[in-house]
Amino acid sequence: MILAGDIGGTKTLLAIFDGEICVAKHRFESANHATFHNLLADFLALIPMVKIDTVCLGVAGAIVSGDCEATNLPWKLTCHEIAKQLNAEKVTLLNDLEAAAWGILSLPENDFIALNPNAKTQVGNCAVLAAGTGLGEAIIFYDGKNHHVIANEGGHCDFAPTDAQQIALLSFMQARYPNHVSYERLVSGVGIVAIYDFLKQLGDYAISNELEAQLQTADDSAAIIGAAAMAKSDELCVATLQLFARIYGSEAGNLALKCLPYGGVYLAGGIAAKCLPALQQGAFLEGFLSKGRFQNTLEKIAVNVCMQPEVGLLGALYFAQK
Repeated sequence: MILAGDIGGTKTLLAIFDGEICVAKHRFESANHATFHNLLADFLALIPMVKIDTVCLGVAGAIVSGDCEATNLPWKLTCHEIAKQLNAEKVTLLNDLEAAAWGILSLPENDFIALNPNAKTQVGNCAVLAAGTGLGEAIIFYDGKNHHVIANEGGHCDFAPTDAQQIALLSFMQARYPNHVSYERLVSGVGIVAIYDFLKQLGDYAISNELEAQLQTADDSAAIIGAAAMAKSDELCVATLQLFARIYGSEAGNLALKCLPYGGVYLAGGIAAKCLPALQQGAFLEGFLSKGRFQNTLEKIAVNVCMQPEVGLLGALYFAQK
């Protein structure tokens, strides 16, 4: 039996597989558990007694010497302790985007929607980005025969504004984060809320009192802003998603320049799938292609949105099976 998991700052998804058959699967709110081991104990209490031989977990955090301190949770995961708790023979921890990248390699074409109509997916390197609680990134290197996933923490690179509006946005964000403004601070759920706050204080858009009241009590303000933008019921929310999409596209283009992913750029994570119309309206691709002399190069690179919400879990399973 294989225990596969996708551990994020917001949710944790664990499942047990017997071959390709899912025997049990449960979703947990990550913040409701003081440690991963508490969460794992709750999971074990919900499933029938089974012998777990292999464990593979994708975790939102850097993997160092096989273990991980989660980025957006006060959790430390070690292979040794997990193996002891489960009496498992083999435990592997992957960065969450590393797991998502393996998942992307295993998915059928109909799980993706193309954003760049002038490009065709070729065989070669790939780039993976996922905006959610944070911004994860990974590179898939192709050596001519096999694919190799390279985890990285590129989402924490410095945010680089590309026009006057984004320069003003950087100044706004520096007041909140004086030591470092990363792309993750903007291309994420909290980033959507930050962009909304920035545009609101400019005074260029009408402010809905009803929407403001919802945001004051919401558990997920980004979801409310995104839903209003998708419904086109609030011009400030529409503008927020447009700016978000352009910055997301710009960072996707940055990663593409660093690995020349002729095999495609893939967007995973919950935000891309939920806000797909905003990404299709042009701002994302404008940000992606605005790379001066290398625009022609990026025009040839396919950009695909992954619509499979469990890509990280499936990637962990795929890695364990390999």
